[in-house]
Amino acid sequence: MPKKKITRYTKNELFDGKTTEHLTGNYASILSGVGEDVSREGLLKTPLRAAKALQFLTHGNQLNPEEILRSALFKEDYSEMVIVKDIEVYSMCEHHLLPFFGRAHVAYIPNGYIVGLSKIGRIVDAYSRRLQVQERLTHEILNCIDSTLKPLGVAVVIEARHLCMMMRGVQKQNSVATTSAFKGVFEENTTRAEFIRLISANLIS
Repeated sequence: MPKKKITRYTKNELFDGKTTEHLTGNYASILSGVGEDVSREGLLKTPLRAAKALQFLTHGNQLNPEEILRSALFKEDYSEMVIVKDIEVYSMCEHHLLPFFGRAHVAYIPNGYIVGLSKIGRIVDAYSRRLQVQERLTHEILNCIDSTLKPLGVAVVIEARHLCMMMRGVQKQNSVATTSAFKGVFEENTTRAEFIRLISANLIS
């Protein structure tokens, strides 16, 4: 009976060769600079892995969030609140190159056009996969939706934990940073209050 052919798993990764080579050399120098032996077994491939990881973590620089939204615009006569909440956020603090992570809650009220719901999550990724500060990230998401969809209003709230506060500095492991931005009808107290109530509610059991 012939042996069954085993198909090996192969991982396809696309990285810029020159950038990867440059970053790999720099990471090797950094590791040596903190007293590590880059020739030991555990670190042999670390500079290369770190070079690829950094490119992935900042690949949002190569994405155009407005084009992402425009690729899935649909004319629709719907003028009630649309909310996508609990969107995972993973980003890198530009001050210390340490991660911050949490959840984004995004809402808009259409003005003739709606957008595919998955695109909201994609623009959150497009802006968060960059060197960031949470305050700017919040406004970039809001302004992208506002300028592209031209809705009646937009709201964005982000809750995140920052490793630069948890692992170093004040070392406050339970701290959560919350930022918010509102435009249009969400600047009115009643609309904003409804949005806050809905993102705070557990509607799916």
